[in-house]
Amino acid sequence: MNSVEPDVSVVLDCPPGTAAAALRDSVRSVLDQTLTATEAVLTGAGAAEAGAALTADHPRRVRTGAPRGTLVLPLAPGELLERNACRNLLAAARRTDADLIAGRWTRRTGHGTKDTKEHSPAWQRELYGRSRVVTDPAEAPELLVRDALTAGYAVRRPRWAEGGTGFDLALTARRTALVPNLITTRRPAPDPLGDLPAAAAAQRHALALLTDPALRAARARAFLTDHVVPCARAFLGAAPARRAELAAAYGPLLDGLIDEGALRDLETLERIAAALLADGDAPGVHTAAYALARPGTVVTAQVRHEGRAYWSAEHLHPSYDVDELGDEHRPLAGLKLLNRVTRCAREDGRLVVEGAVVLPPALRDTERTHVLTGSLELVARGSRARTVTVPLDDVRLREDTIAWRATVPLTTVLRPRGIGDRNHDPRLLLGIDGERLAPLDLFAEKAVVDTKATALPARPRLGRLTADTWQPYVTAGHHLAVCLLPRRRPARTANKLAHYATNFRPARVVKQRWKKLRKKFAALHSRRTKTSVYRHLLRRLPVSRGTVVFESHMGTCYGDSPRAVHEELVARRRGARVVWSYAEDPTGFPKDATLVRRWSWRYLWALARAEWWVDNQGFPHALDKPGHTTYLQTWHGSAYKRMGYDEIRHKMQNAPQREQLMRAVGRFDRFLVRSEHDVTTLARAYRIPEERLMRVGYPRNDRLVAARARDEREGRFPRPALAARLGIPDHRTIVLYAPTFRGTPKNKKARLLLDVRKFAERFGDTHTLLVRAHYMEAATLPVTPPGTVLDVSAHHDVSELLCLADVLVTDYSSIMFDYALLDRPLVHFAPDLDDYSAERGSYFDLRARAGGPVVDTQEELHAALARIKETDADWQEARRAFAAEFGAYDDGGAARAVVDALFTRKAGR
Repeated sequence: MNSVEPDVSVVLDCPPGTAAAALRDSVRSVLDQTLTATEAVLTGAGAAEAGAALTADHPRRVRTGAPRGTLVLPLAPGELLERNACRNLLAAARRTDADLIAGRWTRRTGHGTKDTKEHSPAWQRELYGRSRVVTDPAEAPELLVRDALTAGYAVRRPRWAEGGTGFDLALTARRTALVPNLITTRRPAPDPLGDLPAAAAAQRHALALLTDPALRAARARAFLTDHVVPCARAFLGAAPARRAELAAAYGPLLDGLIDEGALRDLETLERIAAALLADGDAPGVHTAAYALARPGTVVTAQVRHEGRAYWSAEHLHPSYDVDELGDEHRPLAGLKLLNRVTRCAREDGRLVVEGAVVLPPALRDTERTHVLTGSLELVARGSRARTVTVPLDDVRLREDTIAWRATVPLTTVLRPRGIGDRNHDPRLLLGIDGERLAPLDLFAEKAVVDTKATALPARPRLGRLTADTWQPYVTAGHHLAVCLLPRRRPARTANKLAHYATNFRPARVVKQRWKKLRKKFAALHSRRTKTSVYRHLLRRLPVSRGTVVFESHMGTCYGDSPRAVHEELVARRRGARVVWSYAEDPTGFPKDATLVRRWSWRYLWALARAEWWVDNQGFPHALDKPGHTTYLQTWHGSAYKRMGYDEIRHKMQNAPQREQLMRAVGRFDRFLVRSEHDVTTLARAYRIPEERLMRVGYPRNDRLVAARARDEREGRFPRPALAARLGIPDHRTIVLYAPTFRGTPKNKKARLLLDVRKFAERFGDTHTLLVRAHYMEAATLPVTPPGTVLDVSAHHDVSELLCLADVLVTDYSSIMFDYALLDRPLVHFAPDLDDYSAERGSYFDLRARAGGPVVDTQEELHAALARIKETDADWQEARRAFAAEFGAYDDGGAARAVVDALFTRKAGR
């Protein structure tokens, strides 16, 4: 290679003190590239010392000096190249004629030597999602907004010689090629506390060069979210002296870098933490970091100023506005308060703990005397948690805190077994005027808890050979705890012997076999095993005459059409054998029915022997219907969006996937429809034959038809009993917000498009908003003044909510077809209607045929609701036409028709 220039030169900059082992690993990843025409070039003051052996062992491919390759790829010592990285970058450069080529990189998740997990930043998915060439940085803003080009890129040698950072390269590149390939791995984990100075310098450099307002604003937001907020979060684990030092240094460092617009875009607590860091307020940042780590915790004595709530009396700037947190609207029993340990010491053979609890918002600015009570509860960790309660010595109200003191005789009152219950967590139980607050953890710093000076003797019930000392300590979550330890020689010796006895070879073999047995036992209860047993054994069992298995929305509720059919059946056939399935919690399901948990053995037994199946969504696809069973599918709503085989995703599925859907739908013996629209959409989309259709309407809508008749006959008042149960007075207008399912990933909360807090601010005095999230999703609502917003997502039957509502706000959910039967105002709030329709597909133009206004913004929605009484007459004709078209068969007798056609006929009645 001395006579032939390499294709790629990998430049490793080695500052003084570079670890030889780290450099060796990086060079090895260069030498192992599938593109052999690759060289490693060592630069920097530490190259001679750290790389001497490498240049000697590989003189043809490892050297010092200037790079010679067509492409130059920077790599830091310790980082590794993916095996095909150079080949992929070179191929992209030749294919696109780009002078800058970039791909993905990953970094470690921790700093420990055993921490081998890596991940890539979330923003890389969009930036490197596909191969593309950009000629304008605005086409790929993440290149300039994020720290994208700190690794994982290569540049042509002439441009490399001009110098500059990765940001400079991205800004001035003629053509930039982006590839989805992984380039660099094992980048070091970020150090939020230590990385901020370099990030601030890079930010100043970038803002000096960027002229586009949109890019500058995006860069300002990214700087806060990627660097400033993580730095503030890291203050929680830093020592007090370190925090003070960093805050004093970072306040001036951030001067001019905190954009007010970007700050406003942050979540409330993140905004406050960033503002405090910019102010150099070390104690404030530390407190805010705790609030970020423990969402929902009130950590400061908030004050009201000009109608708004602020962080504290010293922070009345808009940056410290905490009104959105709604802490003042939370009931005392629902408050989580910061409970800071101020002293932890040993006195006269007992542990003395003193602390201060942040004053709840309800107790501020009041002149009345409050009665305070409290105790300290010590809870053992584990499934069989034992608790010991010790009364407080003193608890009193101070200016902005509740001060308390407890003396805990650990040796005498805490008598654990000594095995399996060694860790105990103290919690403060505080009562104010007879109302008990939620248990409060004890937030502590290591500087407050002197482990050597607070140890106390212990007397476990199994003897002091198990352990002999109570040791207070601060957990990784920054809370005070006490641990039972063997400190004296007899206990240490006994613990060593016990450890040997449970870990020497025979004991390990026994443990392994026990684990295998438990694994086999668990396999017996797996869905795979249950499905096999159901198919080959249970399905062959004889029918249980008259047994009906009901299920609604995959067991999540007792409602919808299955409930209506069930109630009609039970009313007309005494002694009917009714089984209901539930997914998690049987609360709210009928007590006169047999309840079985979905996918339990009892559930499979009931399905295998039932004479009828009734549901609105679909029993598990893997469970074939027995030959003696009649399956009534009531379905869960008429279709606006494309369904079944009309969906694009189904058309792209392979044959086995399409066959699975065909088998699941093929089980239906009867399928309810409520209009000819259902026949031409749902029935056609699922290939349901004409002879299986029942044109009787939806049983769940019988209640709505009856409610409309009652409204016309008697008026709207008195309201249904549900209003009183929810605490809604008659003078309030009830608005039900029920959006459709948008496919939120599991374990994540759905993000509501409606700004609930703004609604409460605008209509809170006159309206009550009922929020009904889709049954397959869950949403977290902000805290609002009492009576303004209620979460009714857990209510079993949505028909009851529809009868209660004065106005329905939805998007394109099928609930619009049902609510139209009530002939009440309906508003479609669908900011994403066009995008959703284009992506999912729809059966008709909602804007042209809606029974109410279709609005795109919060302002339009608020305007529509404010004028709903004046404008409703304009929509009445369209709404009635909408109901007539999509609910033609909903005449109020659907449940009766279903029971007549199926159950009474089969019963011979």
